[in-house]
Formats: sequence, C-alpha cells, structure tokens
Amino acid sequence: MEIPAINLKAIVLVHWLLTVWGCMAWLPTSFAWGNFSVLAVGVWAIAHRDSIDAVLMFLIGMAVTILTDIIHFGIYYSLSELASEKGRDVFRFSAGMAILSLLLKPASCFFVYQMYRERGGDYNVNFGFPSMSRNRDAYQSIDPQQDASTSVANPFNQAQDTKAPRAY
Repeated sequence: MEIPAINLKAIVLVHWLLTVWGCMAWLPTSFAWGNFSVLAVGVWAIAHRDSIDAVLMFLIGMAVTILTDIIHFGIYYSLSELASEKGRDVFRFSAGMAILSLLLKPASCFFVYQMYRERGGDYNVNFGFPSMSRNRDAYQSIDPQQDASTSVANPFNQAQDTKAPRAY
C-alpha cells in the first residue's frame, strides 16, 4: 500500500490555522510560543528542501508539542468553568480547534517522518537489547601459523589464475 504524499506546506498551514484558533480564548502564551516556534522550524524545512536537519528538528518539535499540548490542556481546561455565558461559545470553538490540532499531530509526525526518510535521513529505532554473538566464521584469522601457505601466496583471497603467464 502506497503512503499518500502530503505536502509539508499543507501540514504547516493546517497546524498554524488550528493553533491560531486554539489560542483565541483560553490557552496561555506558552502554548502559542511553543507551537508557533515549531511551525517556524517547519517553514525552515519548507525553505531548505534538501536539509535533513530541518525536517528532523520539525519532527522532534512536533513530537514534543504533543506532550506539552496535553499538559496545557490538563492544566488550563478547568478555566472553562470561569467563562461567562457569552464567552462559552468562543471557548468551545477554541478548545475544539486546539484539540483537533493535537489529534492531527501524530499523523503529521508520521508524514514528516516519511519526508525525512525521502530526504535521505535514516533514523532506525531499535528498542531491542544488543546481543553478543560467538559466531566468528565471517572473520579472517590473523594467526600467522594457521593457513600460512594460502595467506602468503594469496593475501587478498583472490582466485588463482590457472593459465601460465604469457611470454612476449
């Protein structure tokens, strides 16, 4: 199954719009600064099409803002009780857009990771433990006593030419 190509500009634009709408009523300035600074790194990734570092920084920033958005929502969502009846609709809209932005961020991280791989980045995550192997068949022996006749005559293990050399 082919992964659809999502443009980096579309990702940055959608998250910018949702962040602007999310900051309208109830979220603190730290939410805005965190998200807009990550989006600025996204603009850097758009401007430098060949930069692996820009896309990686944008990916890491998006992943970090997932965590910080959850913390902001947990701390500041209780402020909805203090909103007046007139401001409650603005709060609901703002909260809905901020939550929608948070829900879209994992998918955006996935697409940004695909762009990172397309640009030549290779970050393989391995959560397994390293294993030690005692299989040493693939190693070349450095012992001078072992197989001395073939190593001196043919130090690079090249195939021997069976034909006699030509005399000119």
